[in-house]
Amino acid sequence: MKKIRVVELFAGVGGFRIGLERASKAFRVVWSNQWEPSTRKQEASDIYVARFGAKGHSNTDITSVAAKEVPEHDLLVGGFPCQDYSVARTLKKAQGLAGKKGVLWWEIHRILKEKQPACIFLENVDRLLKSPVKQRGRDFAVMLASLADLGYTVEWRVVNAADYGMPQRRRRVFFLGYHRDSPMGVARKSFQDAGAWLLHNGIFAKAFPAAAARPGCGSFVINGDLADITEQFNAGKTASKSPFGNAGLMEGRTVHTMQLDAVYHGPFTTLGNILRTDKEVEPEFFLDEKSLPRWAYMKGAKRESRMDGHTGHAYQYAEGAMVFPDVLDKPSRTIITGEGGGGPSRFKHVVRAGNGRLRRLTPVELERLNMFPDGHTEGASNSRRAFFMGNALVTGVIELVGAELARRMAEHGLVQGR
Repeated sequence: MKKIRVVELFAGVGGFRIGLERASKAFRVVWSNQWEPSTRKQEASDIYVARFGAKGHSNTDITSVAAKEVPEHDLLVGGFPCQDYSVARTLKKAQGLAGKKGVLWWEIHRILKEKQPACIFLENVDRLLKSPVKQRGRDFAVMLASLADLGYTVEWRVVNAADYGMPQRRRRVFFLGYHRDSPMGVARKSFQDAGAWLLHNGIFAKAFPAAAARPGCGSFVINGDLADITEQFNAGKTASKSPFGNAGLMEGRTVHTMQLDAVYHGPFTTLGNILRTDKEVEPEFFLDEKSLPRWAYMKGAKRESRMDGHTGHAYQYAEGAMVFPDVLDKPSRTIITGEGGGGPSRFKHVVRAGNGRLRRLTPVELERLNMFPDGHTEGASNSRRAFFMGNALVTGVIELVGAELARRMAEHGLVQGR
């Protein structure tokens, strides 16, 4: 099989690349882009280059990269920011449409429109299916419609990595697109039953076995241009609930969607499985005895009066208790970008070491929770390394999807120069 040429956007420290290259030797990244706005040091890009080399890597604001600078490719991948995807009509041209300035989805769209790769594989937070609050699902509808108009069939699945034996409870929506003129797109048309595709025949169905949470597959059509969708989709009485289930397939503008439950009978990796020994952990990660009351307060239940510093409005604040320290016989909680630093926090992970002392997780342990190689983010500060892992994905998810995707692309004869 000829190499599957990959373009990786919003590459971070290379999570998609790690997963794909583990999945199959067929994948070859021909171009990548990573740019962190408003920062002088481009540390994520530096780590990417240190691990994979500078050839074909761009550390430039993607909004300033012309589509012609992006090489021809078969697969475009990336985890992009969750933003406001609404579209407005332009004043200069009655039929003109424009996405909100600075929204990076439209940079992906721009490159897809120019290059039309055979396949796309993207990741986002699962709330994308339910945003915004007053028009649940509108943002995802805009995205799906924009892909349909470019000629892509799209399937999606919300995956919690821990449901499939991985060491972190991290729930994200992944979606695959197949251009209708590519062998993958043509092959999909031979499967008429959308429900069977979502449960048995699709790439996500093979990578992540699941069962229907309730019978049937709902269907509806996304009508109108992108501005119409922005203004009208799920507006009114139905706006409190998104029409999108956690799995679905879109062909043309027709959406088929289901709610699925994970089915998995293999081994599970727990937080305790990935911990380093006490001797391997640097002293700075052990909690100071004086800070323990503050940690306990941050993790504990609260009901107290507070005041808004801007308006002076008094209100009652309440939150439930968190498990403290974190349990070791289950997958970890989701890593967030604020995981680094020694200050007490409600959301940072704290474990009890073998010597009985409490400590935070080290960068290597955070890498393990995302299934990165040990030391992958070396070269940055510990706080930044934690930030990178809070921004990253669980590479094992990419690996499972990548293995099935590579098999299908080989089966359907996908070659360079479609």
